[in-house]
Amino acid sequence: MIAAAPARVPVYVVLPPRTLLLDVAGPMEVLRKANLEQHEVTFEVTYVGPSPTVVSSVGLEIGAVKPLPDGLMDGALLVLVGSAEVVMGSASPQQTKDRADEKAIVDWLRATVRPGHRLVSICSGTLLAGRAGLLDGYACTTHHAACADLAALAPLATVLENRLYVVDRNRLSSAGITAGIDLMLHIVAEMTGPACAVAIARYLVLYLRRAGGDPQLSPWMQGRNHMHPSVHRAQDAIVAEPARAWTLGDLAKRAHASPRHLSRLFNEHAGMSVVDYVNGLRVALARDLLNQTRLDMEQIAERSGFASARQFRRAWGRLHATPPNQARSPP
Repeated sequence: MIAAAPARVPVYVVLPPRTLLLDVAGPMEVLRKANLEQHEVTFEVTYVGPSPTVVSSVGLEIGAVKPLPDGLMDGALLVLVGSAEVVMGSASPQQTKDRADEKAIVDWLRATVRPGHRLVSICSGTLLAGRAGLLDGYACTTHHAACADLAALAPLATVLENRLYVVDRNRLSSAGITAGIDLMLHIVAEMTGPACAVAIARYLVLYLRRAGGDPQLSPWMQGRNHMHPSVHRAQDAIVAEPARAWTLGDLAKRAHASPRHLSRLFNEHAGMSVVDYVNGLRVALARDLLNQTRLDMEQIAERSGFASARQFRRAWGRLHATPPNQARSPP
């Protein structure tokens, strides 16, 4: 049997004048590593803008920037990154050119972005989307210092402050600078699976932070804000196969530790027992099945790794105030 060809996702990164380099480097490093961690989805990145070269926020010049394309493929991911602040004072020829380039980006966005595209705005890049009218009727966020500016530029948008990132249909926006990494990890987890996002975050030596506007930490990310390799090895194994009948001995072999030592390490570094961690992921898996299938509770319990629907409901009740049937999406 011939394996299916990987899905190819075109990613266009729009580089404005005074590009904030970390807005580009952080999220694109996530995509680079995603291409190495798995082979089902390939992110193909192209850097575009109104000028062939851009001087970044730290003075490093970015060259070989391709022109803004005449059109975008359906399914394209369009990434708008932020700009460094303008130095106060009289307008210089460079500032005049910068304003012209920003207007060119806004005009291009207005003429090019269609419903089949996903618009990802990082930091003050959201202001460009707001100026183009692409956030009207959407919830969004930006750097905390620019929220008032965004509200003025996009009065028909709902600007949410104090959010790491906001996802509203095909409009995704993040707060300042490093929050773009969190948003791109969310996108990778959605398109390739949470295990890939966890592996990338570990590679970046990044504490896995709260998801967007969700007050709760994602179950797939919970308990990962530590640096202990043995615990991470055990957690990676569980994330890859949450429904498997894991024993402490099995996980101890993966972690290269004794069962007793792994149990102690788990409580110390993950802040929970091995059983609680496994059950949390199984409940998260069951929640996905509730939303995506019409399986009955016995089938959901079995596919999630629980011995019975009763055991599943008991584990669910420890984490949720309402029963699992209320989490099911309407037919």
